[in-house]
Amino acid sequence: MRTIAVVVSETETVVNRSRFVCTLYRVESDADARGRIGAHRKARWDATHNCTAYVLDEGRVARSSDDGEPAGTAGVPMLEVLRGRGFTEVLAVVTRYFGGVKLGAGGLVRAYGGAVSAALDAAGAVELAWWTRLSVRVDYGSAGSLEGLLRLREDVRLWGVSFGSEVVFDLACADAELLVGWLAGQTAGAAVVEPAGRSRVEL
Repeated sequence: MRTIAVVVSETETVVNRSRFVCTLYRVESDADARGRIGAHRKARWDATHNCTAYVLDEGRVARSSDDGEPAGTAGVPMLEVLRGRGFTEVLAVVTRYFGGVKLGAGGLVRAYGGAVSAALDAAGAVELAWWTRLSVRVDYGSAGSLEGLLRLREDVRLWGVSFGSEVVFDLACADAELLVGWLAGQTAGAAVVEPAGRSRVEL
């Protein structure tokens, strides 16, 4: 799965004098998406329609609204573009300003789907992956050089470092077995590694 490379993106297309302004938002939950939709509709109160579609939880949650357009001509084609291109954690709102020419059902499907597709192209994408999260404890003598080496590794995301009687690295890695072996080599077997679940990372 993937998501948009920016937090918010806006793209406009024109079809037979109707303006279709597609705004993409990164969203983390149903509540987040609904809040964004409410704020967007309030800000674009003068639009003819504000149609919506969003995908969450790696495609397991998907919702859409035609907002007054004929049933199935706006929200569903918008949603199909998001899902068909493998996007998640994305809300699309297409704001239509009617230009005086009716498009018909087929024309609306193409216009709303096309608006989302163009917006996704403009926003760009980042791939998402689930990596193993680890807690790594080392002594102060090893910590400085180890932190520098960890930050250089492309297969590691260092989320945080805490200091107490030992230094603890909170990190995620693409291959836990490979990293544990590497850590043993770097610390002469002194690193204590404990699993800490999983973390989603952007690649």
